[in-house]
Amino acid sequence: MQAEIRFHLPAKDLEGFRNAQHLRIFRRIEEALAPRGAAIRVLPIEPPPQTSPDDGSVDPRFPDAHLHILWNGRQRRHNVLNAALAYIEPYWHLDPRGVLCDSSIAGRAYDPGTVPFRRADPLFQALRRRLVVKRHSRYQQMRAKTPVPEGAIAVFLQGRTPYRDGSAHCSAEEMLRCVARHAGGRPVVVKGHPLGSGMDDIALVADLMAEGHDLHPTDANVHDILAACCVTVSVNSAVAMEGFLHRKPAILFGRSDFHHNAETVRDPAEFPTALDRALTRRGGHAQFIHWYFAQNCLSLHDPDFTEAVLARFAAAGFPAERLGLAPG
Repeated sequence: MQAEIRFHLPAKDLEGFRNAQHLRIFRRIEEALAPRGAAIRVLPIEPPPQTSPDDGSVDPRFPDAHLHILWNGRQRRHNVLNAALAYIEPYWHLDPRGVLCDSSIAGRAYDPGTVPFRRADPLFQALRRRLVVKRHSRYQQMRAKTPVPEGAIAVFLQGRTPYRDGSAHCSAEEMLRCVARHAGGRPVVVKGHPLGSGMDDIALVADLMAEGHDLHPTDANVHDILAACCVTVSVNSAVAMEGFLHRKPAILFGRSDFHHNAETVRDPAEFPTALDRALTRRGGHAQFIHWYFAQNCLSLHDPDFTEAVLARFAAAGFPAERLGLAPG
């Protein structure tokens, strides 16, 4: 029997997924494999989509006979791949363990010595031209330039998401109090997430300022903040990746799959030492960007995209023959 490729997508996107920016990889896979005879079925995600035990248990949503691709998933099953944008276009996760902080990249060893700067720099510069020079980010940003204190510590809040998914090592309040207490006279600039931060984050910052903590809330373009700051602080925000393009170090208060190029704080008491290490860090960002994106993610612009996808399908036990694909 020919195995199907089953896309598990948000119910609201079933009809229009081909035009949805956040689901571009699914359209790209369909365009690449449907002409070769792939049987593709589109299904709604059934809750809970996020996590699964890593114990080989059976889930009726994911029949063994078929290959399942779950948008924004964290399913660890032999016949499931999880897909999501990997922080920066056009790079995506198509991963057997999860996406973002739960992707397989988190457990991979990184040795900057294996990535020559001359090989890494072209990608680094291309991303800088597209994002840094144009002040462009994944989410809508202010076009007007906003003054940001030079040498500030930039804290990026992420709303409830990292606490809901269990990736944060401490609360947002503990993180902010710790940073304000140990800023060493540096201004602390705080920006909320354009989608995830709500009244809770706004109220938290207001309360801490009322207590006398020297915080500077801002809605400035992230690239204005990154250009001026000395370090980024977040649980595991994508802005840290954009900070690498500005050659700015990152401190993370949670799990991430790019911890290899950052300082991770598991207890607020570790922050002063992490800050010292981050501020004395020199170089290496271009090599890491190349390793992370070019060597571990899928680019929708890669001329070998189809072969890269088929290699991941085969690793999950679904080679081209099992999927009934005609030769390319």
